[in-house]
Order: sequence, then C-alpha cells, then structure tokens
Amino acid sequence: MAGAITEEERKAVVDFLNGKSAAKSKFYFQDFLQVFPDKKPREVKKVLTALIDDGTLEYWSSGSTTMYGLKGAGKQSHAEGEE
Repeated sequence: MAGAITEEERKAVVDFLNGKSAAKSKFYFQDFLQVFPDKKPREVKKVLTALIDDGTLEYWSSGSTTMYGLKGAGKQSHAEGEE
C-alpha cells in the first residue's frame, strides 16, 4: 500500500509536521484533513496509513484517541519501553 500515494502527498504531510514540530510532535486525524481540503476523510486515512506502512510516520494511541507524528519525533518515542 505504501506505493499508493504520490510524492506530493508525502511531501505535504512531512512539510506540515516539520512546520509544526516546534509546537508539538503528534497530531489528530482532523489536523490532516486541513492538509488535504479537497480529499475525503477515507482518502486522507489511506495517505496516513501508507506513510505508517513505509516507516515515515508512526501513530500513538491512548485507547480512546489516536495521534500521528513523524517516526522518532517527540518525547513519547523516547519514553516508550523505558520502565
């Protein structure tokens, strides 16, 4: 599935995350709908899933909410599995 997205879609997501990285490292699905205003939510979900599959993104879930971020970015990635 990783090949199902275009380089422009990949760049749009990575640029969005890098541009916001000073404020926070994980974002809600709703935030990505703004990156692709012309796409339906299912299409945006496919883009994010492809980026997770190829290792560009990772998702974090608390059980009630899911957030997305660049792989290895943010405090959570360093704290996972440390205790």
